[in-house]
Amino acid sequence: MTGESAPEDTGRPQEGKRFIRVRQRLRTRRGALAATTVVTLLAAGLGTWATDTWPFEGRDRYCWGAWERDSGPGILGDEAFDGDDAHRRTAEETAPTRARPQGRCVLAVRSEHTFSDGDKGIQDTRVTVTYGPAPERAAARLEWFTTFVGGRAMPLPEGLPGAVDGSHGLLVLPERCDTRDGRPTAVTLRADEKGPDDVIGGTDLGGADAAVELLLAAAEQGMRAAGCAPAEPPRVTSPLLRLPEKDDTRPSSAVCRIPGLDVASGLGKEAALRLVAQTGAVTRDRQACSVRIGRSPRLGEREDTRVFDALMIREPRLGALLDGVTGSRPPARGWRGTGVFAAGHQVVRARCAGRPTTFLMLGSPARDTEGYFTTFTDAVTRRLGCAPLAPKTPAATPGEHR
Repeated sequence: MTGESAPEDTGRPQEGKRFIRVRQRLRTRRGALAATTVVTLLAAGLGTWATDTWPFEGRDRYCWGAWERDSGPGILGDEAFDGDDAHRRTAEETAPTRARPQGRCVLAVRSEHTFSDGDKGIQDTRVTVTYGPAPERAAARLEWFTTFVGGRAMPLPEGLPGAVDGSHGLLVLPERCDTRDGRPTAVTLRADEKGPDDVIGGTDLGGADAAVELLLAAAEQGMRAAGCAPAEPPRVTSPLLRLPEKDDTRPSSAVCRIPGLDVASGLGKEAALRLVAQTGAVTRDRQACSVRIGRSPRLGEREDTRVFDALMIREPRLGALLDGVTGSRPPARGWRGTGVFAAGHQVVRARCAGRPTTFLMLGSPARDTEGYFTTFTDAVTRRLGCAPLAPKTPAATPGEHR
């Protein structure tokens, strides 16, 4: 967003009295951690990995016994409660089993605060973990995948097949945990907070390191319950990668550092002023770009508007989550690989630099993003040193069919 935007268009809360939410406290606690913080998951700290029994009678444990009160991330301690009045932490969970290797747990943290004038503020935070395969329907699976792997998510260290940010996490489990029909099993984590007017939005758990601790502990306990735990549980001891750059509120004709990806010229002036681009991971195995139009309270908008989310994935186990969504034929005449162009998404899989590589883009069904997708795939294949996916055609404006 530029300085020319009106203050009410920023999408930021207005100044004045408002309830301080849990993410602010957790960010303060974690703010001193350097980007190279080493995340070491200790069995003593999480307190459940040496035991095969669950549940634990008389103990405050959550998510199939994986998390213990007052251990590790702040969401498990008293600092998770912002309010001075009523405090409550509850959990609803269904553990995976050998017979039914699917599970879900929801940790809810709620507190209240009474202000001097009698008004009350409520903090309502939920951390949801799921254990099981990806959604079956193609559109739902792409949306699910992008939620956890796209945007601000960065690769897990140690070569673990997954991604994490401050409020999301995904880990693909070993092949021994695959479903009977061969689909990979994954564990996901998502933190949300209910804001004013019951708007649900993401909340930071205190940084990616906290999300990693919670994710890997739940994955280990889930695998034990499902009977597929490896001899050595997943561990992270290396530094977590950092985002290559912050949100870009003045995106140029090289959005997300992709030459020629000009989004602003295809929008109206008012929407272009609120354009925000986020460059995600940029590695040999992954590249992400997310573009939004910031919400305008003045116009009654309650959330940002997606322009598109673009992803490139070459990691085998992550790519396996997308098996079947690219079909068996090229998406359009002249395109390399197999794929599907549909209202709201494009997805193509082809060999690139010696490995199967999946490219996908999600957008609004009402917005033509095929031109953006072509520009994205051209830039990524050029960076990786492989043949382009799209056919060579006369130049066209990104956002237009070509």
